[in-house]
Amino acid sequence: MSNISRYDPFSIEPVSDMFHGLFRPLRSMISSDDAPLSDMKIDVTESDASYQVKAELPGVDKKDIDVKIDGNVVSINAKVERNKETREGERVIRRERYAGAISRSFSLARDLDEAKSVAQYQDGVLSLTLPKKAPSEQKRLQIS
Repeated sequence: MSNISRYDPFSIEPVSDMFHGLFRPLRSMISSDDAPLSDMKIDVTESDASYQVKAELPGVDKKDIDVKIDGNVVSINAKVERNKETREGERVIRRERYAGAISRSFSLARDLDEAKSVAQYQDGVLSLTLPKKAPSEQKRLQIS
């Protein structure tokens, strides 16, 4: 399984934690309301018969989540809509909640049985149970 990470030009990973908040005010001024969601956090575990995937999707409505399986590739797409209306006399001081679309694709070691796969969404966590396809026996061709 490959680890996918998003490049963050403002990341200060090599710098000690002492400077962690140094550029935070600058970063919030540069970023817009349409800035990408940090990352869709996922956990993948494997048993003999299946893979279990848990993806954190807080604030996403169940009907706005789309999961696709193609062989051994799993794609999770979600859309988040936020109300951007402000009442008269109000002004936005800080907006950190994301609105937009997020997607994540990853491949697993074995092909998956799409027909037996199950998805559940509860408390902002998408849980997938992805059974492995039974290994097919190799067919031996008769040479004539």
